[in-house]
Amino acid sequence: MPRPHGGMTIRFRLGLALALALCPVLALGVLQVVTEFHRDAHVRQETLIEAADRASTTARARMQAAVALLQTLTPQVVGADCTPRLAAALQQLRDYRNLVRLDANGRVQCSAASMPVVADRTKLPWFAHLRDGASSVVAKSLSSTAPTLIAATRAEGRDGRFEGALVAFIDLDGLRPDLSDPTLPAGTAIAVLGGDGRYMVQTNPRAFAPLPKDWRKIDRFTAKDGTGAVRDFAVAPLLRSEAYVVLSAPAPDLFYWARLNPFSSIVYPVLAWLAAWTAVWIVTERVVVRWLAYLDRIASIYARGRFTVRPVQAESAPREIRDLAHTLDLMADGLVARDQRLKDSLAQKDTMMREIHHRVKNNLQVINSLLNLQQRALTDPAARTAMSDTRQRITALALIYRALYQSPDLRRVDLRQFMEELVGQLSAGEGGRVSKIRTDLQADDLEIDPDQLAPLALFAVEAITNARKHAFDERGGLIEVRFHVGETHAVLEIADNGKGDPGPPDSTGVGRTLMSAFARQLRGELEVITAQEGGVVVRLTFPKPRPPSSEPQIGSDGNPIAA
Repeated sequence: MPRPHGGMTIRFRLGLALALALCPVLALGVLQVVTEFHRDAHVRQETLIEAADRASTTARARMQAAVALLQTLTPQVVGADCTPRLAAALQQLRDYRNLVRLDANGRVQCSAASMPVVADRTKLPWFAHLRDGASSVVAKSLSSTAPTLIAATRAEGRDGRFEGALVAFIDLDGLRPDLSDPTLPAGTAIAVLGGDGRYMVQTNPRAFAPLPKDWRKIDRFTAKDGTGAVRDFAVAPLLRSEAYVVLSAPAPDLFYWARLNPFSSIVYPVLAWLAAWTAVWIVTERVVVRWLAYLDRIASIYARGRFTVRPVQAESAPREIRDLAHTLDLMADGLVARDQRLKDSLAQKDTMMREIHHRVKNNLQVINSLLNLQQRALTDPAARTAMSDTRQRITALALIYRALYQSPDLRRVDLRQFMEELVGQLSAGEGGRVSKIRTDLQADDLEIDPDQLAPLALFAVEAITNARKHAFDERGGLIEVRFHVGETHAVLEIADNGKGDPGPPDSTGVGRTLMSAFARQLRGELEVITAQEGGVVVRLTFPKPRPPSSEPQIGSDGNPIAA
């Protein structure tokens, strides 16, 4: 039986079992990762809200400080000292871009720094609010390229009339939370909303999204920004309901968060799985696989019939492997004992069969002797001839049984040696004119089963006997016995150089009838033809005999079946 190949190995099966066993652990790990992600997201949102509140408080304080400063400077910044006073005040202030004094018509009276030209400031909403009586306003600067807020205070005369405004330009970056704070997410941006929900100034316009409808009632929300990325937003009031501070920070998804936290989310689970797999591989190799390979080698040695090798190294193996090795040891003992019994039984049966063949041969010789005595008493030539033919057939059978008990193997006979003895026996069997007939044998080597030898030998006896009886006159002649073995068929030919009369094809003689019967037993074909150079050729073509098996057949009782 060929050794099976393919299939799943023990290592793979144990690894698969381990993987299935680790599924709950992996599921808990995934759940833990998701929980940490949501907790981290909540902490990020709370941090963002706190940063928004701090930015709102800082901005509110600066706005109030700006308004107080402007209210303080309003009566003083007139006349020739206006510009120096504003410039001196600007140098002492951080994150202020400019301080400007406007008259009632919106024209610049003096400025701490250069001011871009604006056609008509009286049409600006914040200027209109001051003119209409508002004491201070906060608005977006339209005259600066950088995000800037305007904090303006109303200037009045002694009679309370509107005389203009003192304006402070504040950089929005000055209101941004401290990005060096490790609690703040990277990429945080800040914006200021007006009371109408429109963005007044933004540090990064693409980092903000449209506000939800209920934005005044919530302090946080999540939406997609101008680039399509999901971000977290925190809202804090700046000046009552007139202005709000909005912080925007990236809201990482689970995979992005996993990349930010590779050890806790990826490396540790993978390392744990690899460590478990490696442990299974090593343990399987050391505890199971190498012992199975050792026992496989022992079994292969047993398969070749060598039972002296025993699995002694398995004494240091695990108990189950030791039990299996002990079973192999017992099996080897059993096979050795069974082989010995088979050999003894086969030798006994072989001796018995040889004795039987010997006795059968002796009995046939006794019968042959009795027929010989009977033949001598006959006076009818036809009866004497028939008796002689019967004796020839019995002699052939006796030769078969002699060949069997003299052969070293009862299941096979050397056909060439047998044919030599048979032809010699037939040639020496008669005197008179028969002595002038020579017989020549040419035979290929072949070992044949006794069951096929009997019809083949009897066929040769009939063909040779017929040739001796009918083919020659007193001068004698030559009989050639040729046996050739091909790849698929064997051919036995008995050719003579006699008178060359094969007789009618449908001859009903005893010899022709017997040869046809023997040919059918061998599943062969019989041909009787006239040779071109004269004489008759009797040809038997039959399938090439298979070599007899050298293995004894074992019966249901465990004993060998004799041939």
